[in-house]
Amino acid sequence: MDLTERAYSLAESLLAEPLPRRWAHSLGVAERARSLQPILGEDADLMEAAAVLHDIGYSPGIAVTGFHPLDGARFLRDQEAMDERVVRLVAHHSCALLEAEERGLRGELESEFELERAALVDALIFCDMTTTPDGGSTTSQGRLAEIGSRYGPDTIVGRFIQRAAPEIHAAVRRVEDQLTAVQDAGQPM
Repeated sequence: MDLTERAYSLAESLLAEPLPRRWAHSLGVAERARSLQPILGEDADLMEAAAVLHDIGYSPGIAVTGFHPLDGARFLRDQEAMDERVVRLVAHHSCALLEAEERGLRGELESEFELERAALVDALIFCDMTTTPDGGSTTSQGRLAEIGSRYGPDTIVGRFIQRAAPEIHAAVRRVEDQLTAVQDAGQPM
């Protein structure tokens, strides 16, 4: 079983039944990841695997700290011996260090998991933050507004998302600029 097949199978087993909406979101994020193949090249499969797995830390069967990037990455590393780069992307997806700080877990996240290279971090932010909770397409502005309204401004997630907004929007723009450059160069999308 290759990396992406394994990732889909694992994510489905952890999310589909207990959290069907989270599973739909994860499938949508993975679909967005596939659309980045022209700019990701040999890292396209890695990104798709990380995309479908990024939210497994919400699964009731593996949630320990209540901070899904950390719980998911620990599970992938300790229980599944998943590819190290996938684990790092899951650990740090969508500005997780800022949320970890809000939760008092930044030191743990930083010490256990190195950051993946910036272009891949941006790509996963793009995929996650342009996908609705139901797996559809949206803008980063729409996604952040939805998250803010779902959690409220005075919650850990609400505070985190407000702090992370500038970096999320910047990452999305960087990925969109790369896609535009590839398209303008006549590369097939």
